[in-house]
Amino acid sequence: MITRLKNVFIVVAMCIIVFTGYVMIVNRNATNMTVRQKVLKAIYPVFAWINKISNKNMAVISHAPSVPPVSFFSLNIVLNDGTRMDLASLKGKKILLVNTASACGYTPQYDQLQQLYSQYNGRLVVIGFPANDFKQQESGTDEEIASFCKKNFGVSFPLAQKTMVIKAAGQNNVFQWLTDPAKNGWNKQPPTWNFCKYLVDEEGRLTHFFAPGVEPMSEPILAATR
Repeated sequence: MITRLKNVFIVVAMCIIVFTGYVMIVNRNATNMTVRQKVLKAIYPVFAWINKISNKNMAVISHAPSVPPVSFFSLNIVLNDGTRMDLASLKGKKILLVNTASACGYTPQYDQLQQLYSQYNGRLVVIGFPANDFKQQESGTDEEIASFCKKNFGVSFPLAQKTMVIKAAGQNNVFQWLTDPAKNGWNKQPPTWNFCKYLVDEEGRLTHFFAPGVEPMSEPILAATR
Protein backbone atom coordinates (compact mmCIF):
# COMPACT_ATOMS: atom_id res chain seq x y z
CA MET A 1 0.00 0.00 0.00
CA ILE A 2 2.79 2.40 0.93
CA THR A 3 4.63 1.59 -2.29
CA ARG A 4 1.48 2.28 -4.32
CA LEU A 5 0.92 5.62 -2.63
CA LYS A 6 4.57 6.49 -3.18
CA ASN A 7 4.23 5.73 -6.90
CA VAL A 8 1.08 7.83 -7.14
CA PHE A 9 2.86 10.70 -5.40
CA ILE A 10 5.79 10.47 -7.83
CA VAL A 11 3.48 10.48 -10.86
CA VAL A 12 1.52 13.47 -9.53
CA ALA A 13 4.73 15.35 -8.73
CA MET A 14 6.09 14.69 -12.21
CA CYS A 15 2.84 15.88 -13.80
CA ILE A 16 2.99 19.08 -11.75
CA ILE A 17 6.62 19.66 -12.75
CA VAL A 18 5.89 19.07 -16.46
CA PHE A 19 2.81 21.30 -16.40
CA THR A 20 4.70 24.05 -14.56
CA GLY A 21 7.44 23.90 -17.19
CA TYR A 22 4.84 24.10 -19.98
CA VAL A 23 3.20 27.13 -18.35
CA MET A 24 6.59 28.84 -18.05
CA ILE A 25 7.42 28.18 -21.72
CA VAL A 26 4.03 29.47 -22.94
CA ASN A 27 4.45 32.60 -20.83
CA ARG A 28 8.16 33.20 -21.35
CA ASN A 29 7.44 36.71 -22.68
CA ALA A 30 4.62 37.50 -20.25
CA THR A 31 4.73 40.77 -18.34
CA ASN A 32 2.89 41.50 -15.08
CA MET A 33 0.65 38.45 -15.43
CA THR A 34 -0.74 36.71 -12.37
CA VAL A 35 -0.34 32.96 -11.89
CA ARG A 36 -4.04 32.58 -12.78
CA GLN A 37 -3.57 34.52 -16.02
CA LYS A 38 -0.53 32.45 -16.97
CA VAL A 39 -2.34 29.18 -16.33
CA LEU A 40 -5.41 30.33 -18.28
CA LYS A 41 -3.24 31.28 -21.23
CA ALA A 42 -1.46 27.92 -21.14
CA ILE A 43 -4.63 25.81 -21.02
CA TYR A 44 -6.65 27.90 -23.49
CA PRO A 45 -6.21 25.49 -26.45
CA VAL A 46 -7.74 22.68 -24.39
CA PHE A 47 -10.44 25.01 -23.07
CA ALA A 48 -11.34 26.07 -26.62
CA TRP A 49 -11.37 22.45 -27.84
CA ILE A 50 -13.76 21.42 -25.06
CA ASN A 51 -16.07 24.28 -26.00
CA LYS A 52 -16.12 23.09 -29.60
CA ILE A 53 -16.80 19.44 -28.97
CA SER A 54 -19.45 20.23 -26.34
CA ASN A 55 -20.90 23.11 -28.41
CA LYS A 56 -20.78 25.24 -25.28
CA ASN A 57 -20.84 29.02 -25.68
CA MET A 58 -20.75 28.63 -29.47
CA ALA A 59 -24.03 30.35 -30.40
CA VAL A 60 -24.16 32.54 -33.51
CA ILE A 61 -27.18 34.79 -34.05
CA SER A 62 -27.51 36.69 -37.33
CA HIS A 63 -30.08 38.93 -38.96
CA ALA A 64 -30.49 40.37 -42.41
CA PRO A 65 -29.17 43.95 -42.44
CA SER A 66 -31.92 46.46 -41.64
CA VAL A 67 -31.91 50.16 -40.83
CA PRO A 68 -31.90 50.54 -37.03
CA PRO A 69 -34.44 52.85 -35.33
CA VAL A 70 -31.54 54.65 -33.62
CA SER A 71 -28.42 55.30 -35.66
CA PHE A 72 -25.34 53.46 -34.46
CA PHE A 73 -23.32 56.36 -35.77
CA SER A 74 -25.01 58.75 -33.34
CA LEU A 75 -23.12 57.05 -30.50
CA ASN A 76 -19.68 57.72 -29.07
CA ILE A 77 -17.35 56.01 -26.66
CA VAL A 78 -14.69 57.16 -24.22
CA LEU A 79 -11.43 55.41 -24.97
CA ASN A 80 -8.99 53.97 -22.47
CA ASP A 81 -6.86 57.13 -22.58
CA GLY A 82 -9.83 59.41 -21.89
CA THR A 83 -10.33 60.66 -25.44
CA ARG A 84 -13.74 60.44 -27.09
CA MET A 85 -14.41 58.52 -30.30
CA ASP A 86 -17.45 59.34 -32.40
CA LEU A 87 -18.57 56.12 -34.04
CA ALA A 88 -19.59 58.15 -37.09
CA SER A 89 -15.86 58.27 -37.83
CA LEU A 90 -16.04 54.53 -38.60
CA LYS A 91 -18.60 54.74 -41.41
CA GLY A 92 -17.63 52.47 -44.28
CA LYS A 93 -15.92 49.89 -42.02
CA LYS A 94 -17.16 46.77 -40.30
CA ILE A 95 -16.94 47.01 -36.52
CA LEU A 96 -16.53 44.11 -34.08
CA LEU A 97 -17.44 45.12 -30.53
CA VAL A 98 -16.23 42.80 -27.75
CA ASN A 99 -16.65 42.90 -23.98
CA THR A 100 -13.30 41.83 -22.57
CA ALA A 101 -11.61 40.90 -19.30
CA SER A 102 -8.01 40.20 -18.25
CA ALA A 103 -8.52 37.17 -15.98
CA CYS A 104 -11.02 35.08 -17.94
CA GLY A 105 -10.67 31.70 -19.61
CA TYR A 106 -11.26 33.51 -22.90
CA THR A 107 -8.64 36.22 -22.31
CA PRO A 108 -6.18 34.57 -24.76
CA GLN A 109 -8.65 35.52 -27.51
CA TYR A 110 -6.94 38.92 -27.40
CA ASP A 111 -4.30 37.29 -29.64
CA GLN A 112 -6.84 36.40 -32.33
CA LEU A 113 -8.68 39.72 -32.00
CA GLN A 114 -5.41 41.50 -32.76
CA GLN A 115 -4.72 39.09 -35.63
CA LEU A 116 -8.17 39.77 -37.10
CA TYR A 117 -7.72 43.53 -36.72
CA SER A 118 -4.32 43.43 -38.41
CA GLN A 119 -5.45 41.11 -41.19
CA TYR A 120 -8.23 43.41 -42.32
CA ASN A 121 -5.93 46.44 -42.26
CA GLY A 122 -8.50 49.19 -41.69
CA ARG A 123 -11.52 47.50 -43.30
CA LEU A 124 -12.54 46.07 -39.94
CA VAL A 125 -12.20 47.83 -36.61
CA VAL A 126 -12.15 45.84 -33.37
CA ILE A 127 -13.13 47.71 -30.21
CA GLY A 128 -12.66 46.12 -26.79
CA PHE A 129 -14.86 47.08 -23.85
CA PRO A 130 -13.14 45.93 -20.64
CA ALA A 131 -15.76 45.17 -17.99
CA ASN A 132 -15.80 43.67 -14.51
CA ASP A 133 -19.34 42.31 -14.85
CA PHE A 134 -18.67 38.57 -14.84
CA LYS A 135 -17.09 37.13 -11.67
CA GLN A 136 -14.98 40.28 -11.21
CA GLN A 137 -12.51 39.16 -13.88
CA GLU A 138 -11.42 42.69 -14.80
CA SER A 139 -10.24 44.30 -11.59
CA GLY A 140 -7.49 46.49 -13.06
CA THR A 141 -7.44 50.21 -13.77
CA ASP A 142 -7.60 51.56 -17.32
CA GLU A 143 -3.84 52.03 -17.28
CA GLU A 144 -3.21 48.48 -16.04
CA ILE A 145 -5.60 47.03 -18.62
CA ALA A 146 -3.94 48.90 -21.49
CA SER A 147 -0.48 47.81 -20.34
CA PHE A 148 -1.55 44.18 -19.89
CA CYS A 149 -3.13 44.00 -23.35
CA LYS A 150 -0.24 45.70 -25.12
CA LYS A 151 2.62 43.85 -23.46
CA ASN A 152 1.12 40.36 -23.43
CA PHE A 153 -1.00 40.29 -26.58
CA GLY A 154 0.30 43.15 -28.71
CA VAL A 155 -3.12 44.81 -28.76
CA SER A 156 -3.23 47.92 -30.94
CA PHE A 157 -6.97 48.11 -31.58
CA PRO A 158 -9.03 50.63 -29.57
CA LEU A 159 -10.00 49.86 -26.00
CA ALA A 160 -12.82 51.72 -24.28
CA GLN A 161 -12.61 52.87 -20.71
CA LYS A 162 -13.53 50.17 -18.24
CA THR A 163 -17.29 50.05 -18.31
CA MET A 164 -20.48 48.06 -17.65
CA VAL A 165 -21.95 45.95 -20.44
CA ILE A 166 -24.75 44.05 -18.67
CA LYS A 167 -28.31 45.38 -18.44
CA ALA A 168 -28.19 47.54 -15.32
CA ALA A 169 -28.02 51.17 -14.30
CA GLY A 170 -24.83 52.54 -15.79
CA GLN A 171 -24.75 50.20 -18.79
CA ASN A 172 -22.49 51.50 -21.53
CA ASN A 173 -24.48 53.36 -24.20
CA VAL A 174 -23.07 51.19 -26.98
CA PHE A 175 -24.19 48.02 -25.22
CA GLN A 176 -27.57 49.59 -24.56
CA TRP A 177 -27.88 49.96 -28.33
CA LEU A 178 -26.52 46.47 -29.09
CA THR A 179 -29.02 44.75 -26.78
CA ASP A 180 -32.21 46.80 -27.26
CA PRO A 181 -34.37 45.96 -30.32
CA ALA A 182 -36.00 49.39 -30.05
CA LYS A 183 -32.57 50.85 -30.85
CA ASN A 184 -30.75 48.30 -33.04
CA GLY A 185 -33.87 46.93 -34.78
CA TRP A 186 -33.84 43.26 -33.75
CA ASN A 187 -31.38 42.00 -31.15
CA LYS A 188 -32.06 41.64 -27.44
CA GLN A 189 -29.26 39.18 -26.67
CA PRO A 190 -27.06 40.59 -23.87
CA PRO A 191 -23.51 39.44 -23.22
CA THR A 192 -23.60 36.01 -21.59
CA TRP A 193 -19.97 36.18 -20.43
CA ASN A 194 -16.73 37.95 -21.27
CA PHE A 195 -15.70 38.01 -24.95
CA CYS A 196 -19.12 38.10 -26.55
CA LYS A 197 -18.87 39.71 -29.97
CA TYR A 198 -21.27 41.94 -31.90
CA LEU A 199 -20.71 42.77 -35.57
CA VAL A 200 -21.93 46.02 -37.11
CA ASP A 201 -21.63 46.50 -40.88
CA GLU A 202 -20.33 49.43 -42.90
CA GLU A 203 -23.70 51.19 -42.77
CA GLY A 204 -24.15 50.93 -39.03
CA ARG A 205 -26.47 47.90 -39.06
CA LEU A 206 -26.10 45.17 -36.45
CA THR A 207 -25.78 41.84 -38.26
CA HIS A 208 -24.33 39.24 -35.85
CA PHE A 209 -23.93 38.15 -32.26
CA PHE A 210 -21.21 35.60 -31.46
CA ALA A 211 -21.04 33.83 -28.10
CA PRO A 212 -17.71 33.78 -26.18
CA GLY A 213 -16.60 30.39 -27.47
CA VAL A 214 -16.66 31.53 -31.11
CA GLU A 215 -13.02 32.42 -31.70
CA PRO A 216 -12.19 35.64 -33.57
CA MET A 217 -10.31 33.78 -36.32
CA SER A 218 -12.92 31.03 -36.69
CA GLU A 219 -14.86 30.57 -39.92
CA PRO A 220 -18.18 32.02 -38.66
CA ILE A 221 -16.52 35.35 -37.88
CA LEU A 222 -14.23 35.33 -40.91
CA ALA A 223 -17.22 34.64 -43.18
CA ALA A 224 -19.23 37.46 -41.61
CA THR A 225 -16.39 39.98 -41.83
CA ARG A 226 -15.26 39.32 -45.41
